[in-house]
Amino acid sequence: MADTQDNRPGEEEDEEEEIDDTSYKTIKDAVLFAIDISESMLERPPLSDDKKAERDSPASATLKCALHLMQQRIISNPKDMMGILLYGTEKTDLKDGDNTFQHCYLLTDLDVPCAQDVKQLRDLLENEEEAEEILKPAKEPASIATVLFCANQIFTTKAPNFSSRRLFLVTDNDNPATVKQDKETAITRARDLYDLGCTIDLFPISKPDHGFDRTRFYDDLVYPTSPSDPDAPVAIPSTTKVAKSGDGLTLLKQLLSSINSKAAPRRALFSLPFEIGPGMRIGVKGFILIKRQEHVKSCYVWVGGEKPQIVQSSTSHMADDTARVVEKIELRKVYKFGGDTITFTPEEFIQIRQCFGEPIIRIVGFKPLSMLPLWANVNKATFVYPSEADFIGSTRVFSALQQKLLKSKKMALAWFVARKNASPVMAAIIPGEERYDENGEQTMPPGLWLVPLPFANDLRQCPEQPPEPRTTDELTDKMRVIIEQLQLPKGVYDPSKYPNPDLQWFYRILQAMALEEEVPTKPDDKTLPKYKQIEKRCGEYIEEYGQTFDEVFKTVGRAALSSRPKAAAKKRPATAAADDDDDEPKPNKRVKKEPKVKNEDGDDGLTDEQMAGINNKGTLTKQTVAVLKEYLSARGQPVTGKKADLVERVQDYLEDKGL
Repeated sequence: MADTQDNRPGEEEDEEEEIDDTSYKTIKDAVLFAIDISESMLERPPLSDDKKAERDSPASATLKCALHLMQQRIISNPKDMMGILLYGTEKTDLKDGDNTFQHCYLLTDLDVPCAQDVKQLRDLLENEEEAEEILKPAKEPASIATVLFCANQIFTTKAPNFSSRRLFLVTDNDNPATVKQDKETAITRARDLYDLGCTIDLFPISKPDHGFDRTRFYDDLVYPTSPSDPDAPVAIPSTTKVAKSGDGLTLLKQLLSSINSKAAPRRALFSLPFEIGPGMRIGVKGFILIKRQEHVKSCYVWVGGEKPQIVQSSTSHMADDTARVVEKIELRKVYKFGGDTITFTPEEFIQIRQCFGEPIIRIVGFKPLSMLPLWANVNKATFVYPSEADFIGSTRVFSALQQKLLKSKKMALAWFVARKNASPVMAAIIPGEERYDENGEQTMPPGLWLVPLPFANDLRQCPEQPPEPRTTDELTDKMRVIIEQLQLPKGVYDPSKYPNPDLQWFYRILQAMALEEEVPTKPDDKTLPKYKQIEKRCGEYIEEYGQTFDEVFKTVGRAALSSRPKAAAKKRPATAAADDDDDEPKPNKRVKKEPKVKNEDGDDGLTDEQMAGINNKGTLTKQTVAVLKEYLSARGQPVTGKKADLVERVQDYLEDKGL
C-alpha cells in the first residue's frame, strides 16, 4: 500500500476527464485608442445644473473611458493588448526614439496592460500640470494618413499574430483633409489597415455649434459595416453604422461593461465527426455557451529567497512500510467488488475505457420533440455548430438537417462519445432557432443542442410532494396585481445586468491591492431588491393584501389556508356503532400469518427448478421475504439483509447450480 505525498493544494489529476487542449483556440484582442488632441477636444463643456451633464472635456472623457476599459481587460481578458496613441500633440514620441510620425505621441504602448500602465494613466488624469504638458495641441493638425500609417506600424510590430485588431478613432474634426491629395492618401492607408485584418471604429464627437458630418470625409475612410470578426473575445457593437449623430462619448461608454468578473473566452470543447447515416459524415464543433465562472486559480509564492518565486509543484507516491518512492509504472488502478480488490494494468484499463469505439456523434433515430420530458437531462447541454475543417460541405448538410428538424418539430436520438476515455452517452439533438434582439443584432446563432439523456440506472424515485397550499379567489386576485407590478423589464432575465457580486467583490479587492488604492469595505451587489421602487409600484397593494389576509385568516383559520382539506372519514355502519356502546371487551387483533409454501409434491418449500422458473419469468422480486428466507435457509445460505440482497443471493445460488 502506498501513501500519496503532495505539496500542492489542487485537485488530483483525473485521467478519465482529461481534455485535449490542442483543440482549444486562444483568442486575443489588440485595441489601440487614437485620440485627436485639438483645441476643441480640450475645451470643457459649459456648466450645467443637470447632474448627468458632462463635466470633462472630450479628450479627458475619452482617456477615462480608456482607463476604465484597461482595468476591466486586465481582469476579463488578461491576454489582450491595449495602447493609447495621441495625435495632434506638440510633442512627438513613439517610445523607441522614432520621430518619423510627426505630432504623434504614444502615451501607452500597445502591450498587455500592467498595474504600472494603469497607475501612469490615472496619475495623468489627476495631475493637471502633467496633463497640460503632454496634451498640448500642435499649431498645425496632424495628418490623418500619418496617424493611420503609425497605427499600421504599431499593429505590425506589437501584435502581428493577433486574431482581432481594432483601432478606436476619437475625433471632432469631420474634415481633417486640407487638400484632395490628403484624403486619397488617408483612404489608401485605411485600406492597408483593412488588408492587415484591422477594424477601424469611428467615435465622432459633435461640437456645440456644429454637428459631426460623416459624409465630408469619413464615409470614404471608415466602412459603413465593419468586417466580421468571429474570433473577437467580447461582443463589441458595430459603432460605425450607428455613430452618425456625433455621440462618440456615449458609444465609448457602451463598450464599458460593469462586470468585473473574468469572462470565459469562446473556444471549442470538442471537434468530432457527425454521422447522420451510414457512410455520411460531416464535421462539427461543440461549445458550452453557459458556464459557471469561478475565481482565478491561485498559486503559491516562495518568499525565502532574494526575490519571490512561484512554487513549482510536484507529486510523489511513497510506500507505507519502507517509505520508498514508488514509480508511476508500479502503480495499478484498483476497484472493489464483493469485498475483493480487482487490479488493472494501464493497458487493460485503456481497453476497457475505449471499448465503445472512437469519439463520434451518431444519429440512431428520430422522435417527435414532444416526447422529450423536461426532466430527461442529466448534464449541461452542448451547442453544436458545423466545421469545414475535416469535411467540405458540412455547413450545407448541417443547415438542411437543422431546418428539417425545426420544420417537422422532431428531435434526433444520437450515440455520443465526446473524447477518448469518455463514457458513452445517449443524447437528444434538438434544433435551435436563430434569435435577434430589438436592434436586429443576433443574440443566438442557429444550430443544434446536444442534450444528454439518462440511462435506466440514472432514474430515481421522486420524493413525496408536500400538500399544496390553499387560498381564496380574493387573495389570488390581489396577489396577481402585486406580481404584475414586480415583473422584470420586458419579462426576461438578462444576466448581463446582474454581475456575480462575489466575483465582482473578489476582483475589486485584487484591483485595489495591485493599484495601491484604498481597499473598499462594501461590495456592490446589484442583485439586492430595489426597495424604493417596490414601495412606489406596489406598496399600497401589499398593504391591502395584508389586510385582506388578516380578515380571511380570522374567518377561515390557519389550518384551512395551510393545506388541502383532509378527505372525510367513511361512516361506520350502525351495527358497529351500536357495538361500541357495549361494555364487552374487544377481542385482540389477530396477526396474519404467512402461509407456508408447498411444492408440487406437497413438501414445504420450493425446489430449485421451481425457483429457477420463477426467476426466468422475472417474478422473483414479487416473492415475499419469508419465502426467500425459507428457500435460502434450507440450502445453508445466509438470510440477513434487505429483500434486494436476498434476491441477489438466490440468483447467485441458481447461477452456481447452472439453473
